[in-house]
Amino acid sequence: MKIRSLILASALAFATSAYAAKIPEALDPDKDGTIDLAEAKAAAGALFDKLDKDHEGTLDIKELQGRLSKVDFAGADPDKDKTLTRDEYLAVVEQRFKAANTDDDGTLDAKELNSKQGKALKKLLK
Repeated sequence: MKIRSLILASALAFATSAYAAKIPEALDPDKDGTIDLAEAKAAAGALFDKLDKDHEGTLDIKELQGRLSKVDFAGADPDKDKTLTRDEYLAVVEQRFKAANTDDDGTLDAKELNSKQGKALKKLLK
């Protein structure tokens, strides 16, 4: 029975470390195995700057390169100018972060990041 408990404990420890290892280092600069909203917004901001090749401070649907559907883009564009400002883009990131944070602890672990909602968020981060 003790051997079985040791095996289960080892398997759990391995699984936990395996989940942590699945979070890309660029998204987890403090290497705590989770992503908080500030880390997500920092990564999204860096991506926004990279995608904004014309340096207008906005992204249109083409510049987003499929990261948002037309419906999601329209919902993220409250002023209906057919572009997203950095703030509008980060608002979508925050919405998707909250949707992926199913345990409502303010951080995303690898399991949450690899959920359907987490994958939608990852499109906006890298």
